[in-house]
Amino acid sequence: MSRMGDVLAGFHAAWEFESDSLLIRYERGIRTPKLFQALGERRVPLAALSGVSLTPGRRGTIVLRAEPRPGADPLMEAAAGQLKDSSDPYRLVLPAERETLAEYYADELRAGLPDDGAEPAERFLVAAPETPRQFKAYDAKASFDGRTVTFRWFWTGASSAKWKAGDQTFAVADLAGVEWRSPEAFEGHLRLLGREPVAGGRPAQPDQDPAAVVFGLGYGPVHESLPFAAAVLAAARASGTAVPVPAGPARRDPADIAERIRHLGELHRAGLVTDEEFSVKKAELLAEL
Repeated sequence: MSRMGDVLAGFHAAWEFESDSLLIRYERGIRTPKLFQALGERRVPLAALSGVSLTPGRRGTIVLRAEPRPGADPLMEAAAGQLKDSSDPYRLVLPAERETLAEYYADELRAGLPDDGAEPAERFLVAAPETPRQFKAYDAKASFDGRTVTFRWFWTGASSAKWKAGDQTFAVADLAGVEWRSPEAFEGHLRLLGREPVAGGRPAQPDQDPAAVVFGLGYGPVHESLPFAAAVLAAARASGTAVPVPAGPARRDPADIAERIRHLGELHRAGLVTDEEFSVKKAELLAEL
C-alpha cells in the first residue's frame, strides 16, 4: 500500500490513502456537486471496496473510481444505481496528464483489497450520514432523529388521502427498508417500507401513500433526500429488520396504468413534460402491463 497519508487531489475531491482505508474529502464551492458538499468527507474501509478502475474522462481528464462492495455502503444501497456520474462519490476526476500517478495509486489500492471483495457485505462498512436530518418534499416535511421518521403534511401539496391519515411517525424498529426514487426522474419519491406485507400485494401510489413523500422541482433534492434515505436505511439495518429493496417499480394493474398515462398526458398538454419525456415514460408504464 502507498505511504499512509499520501494524498491525490482531483476536481471536487481529494483522496487520502491510509493503511486500511481511503479517506475522501470533498471540496466546497459553487462548482462542486451539492451531494459532495453535503457529505463533507467519508472514510471508506478497504474491506468496503471490490475493485478500482481507471478510465478516460471528458475534456482531457481521466477518472479513477473505487468500486464499492455490494451491501457495504448505505448511501449507494439507497441510491440503487440512480446517481449520475457527476454525483458519484466514488469517482475522482483528474487532469489527463496525471494518468501515470493515478495508475500507481490504482495499483496500490488494488493490492490492499480483500480477496472476498466481490461478495456482498454482511453489514454496512461505511458510516451512514449523521442524524438528525430533515428535508422538504413537495407534500411534507420529513425529519429523522435517529429513532423515528416523521412526515408532516403541507396543505398545499399533500393529497386528501394523506390529510385524512394525518401526520405520520414511524419507529425505525418497525421498518424493513426504504425505497428512494431520484427527484431527477419522473415520480421521484421516498417511501418507508414496513415489515408487514402490503394489503393487496402492492403499495399505493406515492402521492396516496402515507408512508411516502413525493418530490418535485426544488423539493427533495438529491443532496438532501438521499443522505436522509441512507441514514434511515442504516438505522433499520442496525435494528435487524432491513431487507434489500429492488430499484425497479412495482407492477401495476391495467386500470392504474391507464390512470397514470392520463395524468402524464395532462402534464404533457400543460407543457410540464416534454414530448420526449412523455414518450419515454408512457413506454415505461405500458411495459409494466
